Order: sequence, then C-alpha cells, then structure tokens
Amino acid sequence: MYLEVKNIKKSYGKDGSYVQVLKGISTGLERGKMCVIQGTSGSGKSTFLNCIGGLDTLDSGSIKVDGKEIVGLKPTALSDYRREHLGFIFQFYNLVPNLTVRENIQVCEYLSKQPLDMDELLETLGLTEHQNKFPSQLSGGQQQRCAIARALIKNPKLLLLDEPTGALDSKTSRDILVLLEQINQKYGTTMLLVTHNNSIKNMVHKVIIIKDGQIHKEYENETRVPAAELEDL
Repeated sequence: MYLEVKNIKKSYGKDGSYVQVLKGISTGLERGKMCVIQGTSGSGKSTFLNCIGGLDTLDSGSIKVDGKEIVGLKPTALSDYRREHLGFIFQFYNLVPNLTVRENIQVCEYLSKQPLDMDELLETLGLTEHQNKFPSQLSGGQQQRCAIARALIKNPKLLLLDEPTGALDSKTSRDILVLLEQINQKYGTTMLLVTHNNSIKNMVHKVIIIKDGQIHKEYENETRVPAAELEDL
C-alpha cells in the first residue's frame, strides 16, 4: 500500500472553541491510483488532505507514504518530504504575478533533483505557446494548467488536489480532468482529489466519502468512465 492512514485524529481550539475535525480515519491507496475525497463543507476532507501533505499536525494516528511515517517529522525532514514526494494543486492558483508561465514552473523545478523535462511538460499541458505570458494574460483554465505544471515539474509521486476545478466552467473542468487522467497514465502519479463535484468520482479508481470527520463510505470504482465522457461537470 503506497499510502497508509491509520486512526488519524485532528482538532482545533480548546475549551469553548474546541472542535474535533477528524475523528479516527483509517484508509489506504495503492501506488498509481486516482482517489476522490467527497463530503459536505466542514466534513473534514480538506483537513484530511492537509494532514497527508504535512500542512497540519495530527493529535494522534499514523500516516505512511511509501512506507515512511510522516507524523512527528521534524521541520527539516517534513520539508524534505514535501519537496521530494508531493505536488499540491489548489482551487486558487497562487501563481507569482510578475513571473511568466515558464518562470512560475521553474520555481518548483529548482526544488527537484530529478525534474520532468520542461518543454515536454509544457507541450503535454498545452502551454508551449503561452510560456512567456504572465498570469494576468491567461484564462482561468490556462492558469490552472500552469499550476498543474508547477506541481508536476518536480516529478512528484503523490499529487494532492483541493477543488482543482472549483473555479472553472464545465468545458474547462473537463479539459483539466482529461489532462489529469493523461498525467496519471503517463507518469503513474498517485492522486488524491478533494471535490464537491459529484461527477468526478466516476473517473477515479477509489472513492472516499467523509461525513462529520469520519469515513462514511469508501469503495473501489469497478466501472470507471473516461474523463472526456463525464456529464454534469
């Protein structure tokens, strides 16, 4: 099992403001699989993703990625884990406004010992002709492609996506999902996608539904639908 999560708990605040967000979640994901995490607002799905990414500390529990325990890592080791294993993609692109597309991607390229080929990645994501533009000159879909390229250039084994299509229209959402599907197939990247969109679950290998800080349901998807054929995006 590439990702192993055992009985993780996470809370915020104390006394009158105390709230337990994760109440003992255990699950796992095989290498190279795509997994959707769903749940209503406040269910704990983004916190779950942030804990796997080392952005939030746990109260208790275990998270192993490729056999390595990440809970309790010291700051330097945690930074190494994020740099060497992870790619993050968020709903809001967080691009550096005064850097071009290529320069935005290079920021993360320099962090990796074995980055992907820049020109090949630009071509794969349809950004070759836009590589010298600034973020303000791009459409929302193009900005998201740039954010994806920035995460992928490091050649991460695990890609964490928090509402990657949340700010996009249906056509652009489909284009991005087709792209993610191609990346999964081409590079074997393991992916965890948090989304409110109910259709996206049909294209992935595994679905996890979180309710009130616990796993309400999880299952392997036996009848996957290609991203290009998804409806109601």
